[in-house]
Amino acid sequence: MSRRVVITGVGVVSSIGTGRDDFWSALIKGESGISKISSFDTSDFSNHYGGEIKNFNPEVFIERPKLAGLGRASCLAVSGAMLAVRDAKLNLEGIDKERFGVAMGTTMAESQIFQEVNENWVKKGEGAINPDLICRLPANVLSCNVAIEFGLKGPNYVISTACAAGNYAIGYAYDLVRTKKADMMLAGGADAFSRIAFTGFNRLLAVAPELCQPFDKDRKGMLVGEGAAALVIEPLEDALNRGADIYAEIIGYGLSCDAHHMTAPYCEGIKEAIEKSLQEAKLAADDVGYFSAHGTGTPSNDKEECLAIKKAFGGYAKKLPVSSIKSMLGHTMGAASAIEAVTCCLVLKNGIMPPTINFKTPDPECDIDCIPNTARYAKVDIALNNASAFGGNNACLVLKKYG
Repeated sequence: MSRRVVITGVGVVSSIGTGRDDFWSALIKGESGISKISSFDTSDFSNHYGGEIKNFNPEVFIERPKLAGLGRASCLAVSGAMLAVRDAKLNLEGIDKERFGVAMGTTMAESQIFQEVNENWVKKGEGAINPDLICRLPANVLSCNVAIEFGLKGPNYVISTACAAGNYAIGYAYDLVRTKKADMMLAGGADAFSRIAFTGFNRLLAVAPELCQPFDKDRKGMLVGEGAAALVIEPLEDALNRGADIYAEIIGYGLSCDAHHMTAPYCEGIKEAIEKSLQEAKLAADDVGYFSAHGTGTPSNDKEECLAIKKAFGGYAKKLPVSSIKSMLGHTMGAASAIEAVTCCLVLKNGIMPPTINFKTPDPECDIDCIPNTARYAKVDIALNNASAFGGNNACLVLKKYG
């Protein structure tokens, strides 16, 4: 019953670029999307930087009358999906929409809507809350709004496994297509910048003052970002029949839960997800040519992830090219591993691995090849996309170069 599954379209909205080409160009140049926060006053905080998307105009992708019913996260999700559909050159009129579904990952969902509801309630009372806002609030609106935009009537899910949610959504979409429960899926993740997310990570003392420096000895923490990514996922046979351009084949994924701590990462759980992904894909450790790290830039995450890499890959660990694009984007939460999955597709397609920027001082506890500061040309046949999340959720996705 199983069939081969490929990715034929990608869409990205990020602080370093919107659309495949702008995003990729900035990524391989090592450009930073981190800037001073402008969407709200940060004077009460010690940190004032994040990965906001400064020039995002949803009207480029979404008709103006529809925008009134969408929160920012939904605007990001729909825009990313629109870019992916265009990139895949899909003729939606010729597709069975009953068999075309959506799976989106998120951490905070429509956090800006929640914030608006809360502020109205506190300042003006219950009667001041606009009922329309309540309809825009539930997490499932992200995938529903994508489905409504394209009239997609297949399986529809939002997966909220926090900062690993993008990988979970892609893995689930892969399973649906592989087992013939759907013929095509739009999968990815989206999260919007908000005061709630910014305050939460600051209270956890996890935020750096200005730079995100994954794997650097002097790293001080992560930076909150926002963004969205979507991938068109379909059976290989269908893609070939319609002459689609194939970015990559999905050949497996691994999931695990640390069951260790709500916020602290743990190398054993990360290692388990990596090893499960390799087992499902029937790969040896040294088959992997590029490893997209979770790489948040916090002292504990990078230490535990590097230890997991060394345990999972053994003697090959120090030869394995690893990078964290969060050094450029900040942590886009539920969108992060979806954006990183797009990155892996483009690495496989173009033979260039993006750098980990802001790297200055090697850390003996993170003694991996983190592709410091400058992109690297290399033929890559297998890429692993690793993600972790609060609650100990880990997800590792395996992508293979097609052809």
